Amino acid sequence: MTSPPSLPCRTNLPLVGIVCDRFFVGEHDQHGVKESYRRALSDVAGVAPVFLPATSAISDVTPYLRVMSGLLFPDGVSNVAPALYGSEEPAGFPIDPGRDHVAVQLIRGAVSQGLPMLAIGRGFHEMNVAFGGTLHPDIFAAGHNEHHRENLSEPLDLRYRYKHRVSLAPGGLLHDWLRADVALVNSLHTQGIRTLGEGLAAEAMHADGLIEAIRGVDADFAIGVQWHPEVSASTDRLSQSLFMRFGDACRRYVPSWGIVERTSP
Repeated sequence: MTSPPSLPCRTNLPLVGIVCDRFFVGEHDQHGVKESYRRALSDVAGVAPVFLPATSAISDVTPYLRVMSGLLFPDGVSNVAPALYGSEEPAGFPIDPGRDHVAVQLIRGAVSQGLPMLAIGRGFHEMNVAFGGTLHPDIFAAGHNEHHRENLSEPLDLRYRYKHRVSLAPGGLLHDWLRADVALVNSLHTQGIRTLGEGLAAEAMHADGLIEAIRGVDADFAIGVQWHPEVSASTDRLSQSLFMRFGDACRRYVPSWGIVERTSP
């Protein structure tokens, strides 16, 4: 049998990997991504999303890094395991060691290659931990404001409404993009940054001292946010800027492996 010819990847859109969440539907173990992330990447960032499985069976993420022009680390149904950042505090919530394993490898690989990345919610925590930072497993036990808490009794649209202000760091990317000192964001989280990872800078802060956005200081584009810009990526100015500029960074990126060829249709 003759093998099919090896063809280059021909697309006029950058491929952006999204780390999947792992969950059960009935008795079936599944990997998936919320539609809001897919829509924000396709419609606002202008990139081609590729879903990446979250499993500890993946021992080497190099094949994924070879072909991607960007990575998105979304929120999830689980939180980062405290053991991953050296804490002995009990988790008190679902954890996903498989996702932790894959995400941290991908983030560190992206940093070494200069691959653009955007991290949201759980991904924001993964990014800080991958850079050597630590987390509060429970921000409310640590005395932070109740404004951060998700009210599961509310309808979904109310849960994602703007809930509090964040102060944007002068001279930071978000401050420059928005040309404002404060921004309104939504808030649905229980974990939060305790100590900032090495090589990261705070981009936004809550009034209670909790860091709400970070960036890699030596990266072309490595940004993490605590809130959820994906749900308002087509309507909110800051959310739109995050995804549009992420897409721009992915289009600027030239894979160092030399196996991705983009041509016009």
